[in-house]
Amino acid sequence: MSVITLGTMAFDAIETPFGKIDKIVGGSATYVAYAATHLVQPVQQISIVGSDFPEEEMAELKKRGVQLEGVQIIPDQKSFFWSGKYHLDMNTRDTLITDLNVLADFNPIVPDSYQNSEFLMLGNLMPRLQISVIKQLNKRPKLIVLDTMNFWMETALVDLETVLGLIDVLLINDSEARLLSGEFSLVKAAKKILQMGPKYLIIKKGEHGALLFHLDHVFFAPALPLEDVFDPTGAGDTFAGGFIGHLARTKDLSFENMKTAIIVGSALASFCVEKFGPQRLKEITKADIDIRLREFVQLVNFDIDLV
Repeated sequence: MSVITLGTMAFDAIETPFGKIDKIVGGSATYVAYAATHLVQPVQQISIVGSDFPEEEMAELKKRGVQLEGVQIIPDQKSFFWSGKYHLDMNTRDTLITDLNVLADFNPIVPDSYQNSEFLMLGNLMPRLQISVIKQLNKRPKLIVLDTMNFWMETALVDLETVLGLIDVLLINDSEARLLSGEFSLVKAAKKILQMGPKYLIIKKGEHGALLFHLDHVFFAPALPLEDVFDPTGAGDTFAGGFIGHLARTKDLSFENMKTAIIVGSALASFCVEKFGPQRLKEITKADIDIRLREFVQLVNFDIDLV
């Protein structure tokens, strides 16, 4: 069961309290692909890169079941570049450099070979590009998942409101939920946001887990306590890749299976933060993922005697 993913393929420079790296492959679509292909193949990538994007990275993605027909390679130009520095709590960061480069003129094109895919992951990009991809599809996917951020809420709200009416699942963090809804209470925020179009809302709370809202149902998934959080870059995209990858693999879009998908996404994200960039996602095996999933089950499973 194929998954289309729209997003960036980029270079990152990252500094955390535990280390620094001047240049490593990143981008939302890259993380989604490395996570999702542990669960389902093919992943059909839509993105744009310059001629500086490593051929060996393209080969690695292909080897893992990522189709790159939808990735535009622009000769003699540079790929998108982002540089950031994380604070000691690892939940806040300062953006130091954002060079759009080829992304500035990105016009995503859905290849004919991607048509009829039943799952669509819209990574964090300009809402107008997300709308463009949806409109290019001959048949609406069974599930459309959208990731966005506060920048688009502040600069492209009209387009964002349009795309919210076209999707099934919205992924945002708690501060973005408050910004989008104008409500401080996350329960009130969720009710308002669900009225904007999405059937499901996932509010990510970083090291404090994630909330899933659907109609009057609420589910909370904790984050796995980790000894070492080395680099949180891409954790949210990895979560998204694990989430949609599980749903595509099982073909079950029930609320109960969405709960499982959140745990799977959280498990994969917990690997992502252990090393810089997507390195850890390249190393793990199905056995590693199964062990981590069992750790999540043990974390939330308890016996209680009711008096």
